[in-house]
This record gives sequence, C-alpha cells and structure tokens, in this order.
Amino acid sequence: MPKRYAALLRGINVSGHRKVPMAELRTLLTELGHGDVRTWLQSGNAVFTSGSGADENELAVALEAALEKHFGFRVDCLVRSGGYLRAVADACPFPAAELEGRQLHVTFFSAPVDEDRFAALDRPAFLPEEFRLGDRALYLYAPDGLGRSRLAEALGRPALVKGLVGTSRNWNTVVKLVEMADG
Repeated sequence: MPKRYAALLRGINVSGHRKVPMAELRTLLTELGHGDVRTWLQSGNAVFTSGSGADENELAVALEAALEKHFGFRVDCLVRSGGYLRAVADACPFPAAELEGRQLHVTFFSAPVDEDRFAALDRPAFLPEEFRLGDRALYLYAPDGLGRSRLAEALGRPALVKGLVGTSRNWNTVVKLVEMADG
C-alpha cells in the first residue's frame, strides 16, 4: 500500500541561486518511481506517494542523489511521512490558530534534538520570541517574522546545529503540507 510523504529541500531557489524548478523536481520524483507528485511554492516542498518500502532516510538519500546528478549541486533533503507532519502540527506548543503564519515556524531536523544543545542560549534575552522542541522539530514563535528574528539567527549558529540538517517552514506552509499529505 503506497504511503504519502513530503520532501523538504533545503536552501534552493533563494535569491536566484541553486535553482530547482518545481516541474523538474516533480519529474525527478516520478522518475524515482513515486506517484501522485505535487509541489507547493518554489521553495522546495513536494508531496508524493511511495510503495517502495524504503524509510524516510532512504527516500531522502535517493532524492539527494537524483538532484545532484540532474542539477550538478548537492541539495540536502528531509523526507517525512504524512502522519509525522500531522503529528508535528497537532503537537504545536503555541496557539497557532491565534497567530499569523509568518509568526510561527517549524524547523525540521534530520535527527532528534534535545534541550542540552540549546542550554547556552539566554532565552529571556530574546523574549517575546520563544522556541520549543518537538519530535525532530523546533517550533519558533517570532512575532515580528523570521526575517527580523534575533532568536532565529541565534538558533542557526553552526555550533548549535552541528551534525544536523535542518530546514524551516512557516506555519502556513506546514498546514498546507499536512493538507496535501492527508490526500
């Protein structure tokens, strides 16, 4: 029975660099044997079905290899099941329904993260911005948006994210990917 997944590509189509047209991404996913391939926006979001039996990591590795072969540059990818995306949305520790989509973000990580990784951050110094950890995810409340967030900048420091692949999506995109992955 095919299972629905979302592919989250990191760092593409930003300021005209590392261009990955969504039509070509859909073609690559189809060529990898996936079905019902759809993309959302131009920032590297795709939903597809797979009956291959491969796990999320195996699907991500295959997509990364196909992207590098096709475009000539490496693109980090995370693949997450539709059920996982639904669980992340349902577990949001912030009042998402009361916030604008630009105020709430989720950073998806390649592995679990724990509080120890962020222990050196002086959290009160960043208020009213806040973050909470979830299952391979970090929820960020940035009332003035991500572009003006001092906390987002601090959370992205190489020492804090060392050894991880992470890619962020605003809440509107998270909700849309959940809807798409639900079928």
